[in-house]
Amino acid sequence: MLNLAPEDWLAIQVTLKLCFYTTLILLLIGTPLAFWLAQAQSRWRTAIQALVALPLVLPPTVLGFYLLLLLGPHGAIGSTLEALGLRHLAFSFSGILIGSVIYSLPFTVQPLLEAFRRMGQRPLEVAATLGANQWDQFFNVVLPLCRGGFVVAATLTFAHTLGEFGVILMLGGSIPGETQVLSVLIYDHTEAMNYSQAHQLSLGLLVTAFVVLFIVYGLNRRLEREVSL
Repeated sequence: MLNLAPEDWLAIQVTLKLCFYTTLILLLIGTPLAFWLAQAQSRWRTAIQALVALPLVLPPTVLGFYLLLLLGPHGAIGSTLEALGLRHLAFSFSGILIGSVIYSLPFTVQPLLEAFRRMGQRPLEVAATLGANQWDQFFNVVLPLCRGGFVVAATLTFAHTLGEFGVILMLGGSIPGETQVLSVLIYDHTEAMNYSQAHQLSLGLLVTAFVVLFIVYGLNRRLEREVSL
């Protein structure tokens, strides 16, 4: 039975909030980006695709460090905000949200890119000949045909955000109710030798990760069967 302290529940709330907003923002940003990458013939396509995938190989502490410099009180964005009478974004929920969006970007774009490539151009060309505008094509053609890609992208993004640590710790620290997410709290519990609480939270994340991967692989198998038919 779970025996979580108030700080544990607070960290769960912050984590779920971060996961929700990260997933929502990345679906809005990643959809047009992935669609452009799937369709464009621009010479910039390879460079942009490399930038999108960079968080997959870049140590999260490196990304967190540079975002801290950029969003902090002496950074280009942070100092500009303070000059306007606003607070800089380091060690705030808004700051870790920005870091989370950047770090989880490839987990949204890659599944959508694969779904758009699998769909191909033919359905859009047929819809265009029937008089469908771009919005009609997106809602009546792209969404139904690529629904599996959207589900996988949203699921992977949400799950990846659950386990983010390096970027969050570098950029947001460990402020209860503001930037202290589950992964950071597990580290704090372990550092304080509070292994019982760390074990409960870690086990919860482990089970969640397994369920997410089970769903993703199940969806991929279903999509492969649909394509083969």
